[in-house]
Amino acid sequence: MHKKTIIKAVFSLLLIVSTCQSSTCTESSACCQPKVIDANSIETILKQLKQKTAALTSYQVQVEYRFKQPVLESETLRKGVLYYQRFNGKSRLRVNFQTLKQDDEKEQKHVEHFIFDGIWLTHIDYQIKAVKRHQLAEPNKPVDAFDLASRNLPIIGFTKIEDLKKQFEIKLAQQEDKAENLFHLCLKVKPDSVYKDDYTAIDFWIDKKLGLPAKVGAVSTEEDIYEIKFLKPLNETIDKKVFEFEIPKGFTMEIIPLKKQE
Repeated sequence: MHKKTIIKAVFSLLLIVSTCQSSTCTESSACCQPKVIDANSIETILKQLKQKTAALTSYQVQVEYRFKQPVLESETLRKGVLYYQRFNGKSRLRVNFQTLKQDDEKEQKHVEHFIFDGIWLTHIDYQIKAVKRHQLAEPNKPVDAFDLASRNLPIIGFTKIEDLKKQFEIKLAQQEDKAENLFHLCLKVKPDSVYKDDYTAIDFWIDKKLGLPAKVGAVSTEEDIYEIKFLKPLNETIDKKVFEFEIPKGFTMEIIPLKKQE
């Protein structure tokens, strides 16, 4: 898979499962047959989620990231752990992918680390022994990991409700028996949305008990499908050493500075 796609997935946090694309549905989506319901119910869900994530200072969760290309009949599955911590007005994000499964092949060890410190995104690829450092903010103007993620994909709960409504038509999908503990929100991209060139629709599943995202899903304008599951979340304090790293000996290094705005 192209490295740009993986980086985008990391910042989309963990992308994504099935969703409806225009007038068609992916096999596991209920978006095309949304239940008619008072908009206040959706508003309540979003407000409660926003309150929950606003109070979040530490977050650790196992992730499964699936990327499908139906046109090429290709699919990859990566598994790993995501760490997030906010302190002193700053935030840190780290995703450690540990395994890779390509199509029908056996799952194999495949180590890639992504670390974001508010300014730099560092990608360490242990397969090709290479490191890339992308500068994404000015040194004196660090950005929150989830704010940065929202530039590529709105993370419900971390994105302002009014901003979501500007970009999407939001509906609550009909309850599925196998997902009775989850809210399922369907977001259809509006014609003038800033995301119109990237996605056709996005799904979010929210754990009713925890009040946090359980799955995120999207279909791109190129008909690629991103799927991400959040498993076994922990809100315990994370040791700051988790976000520290050293460049392994013998690895090549590429530094990509911040693009200056004209």
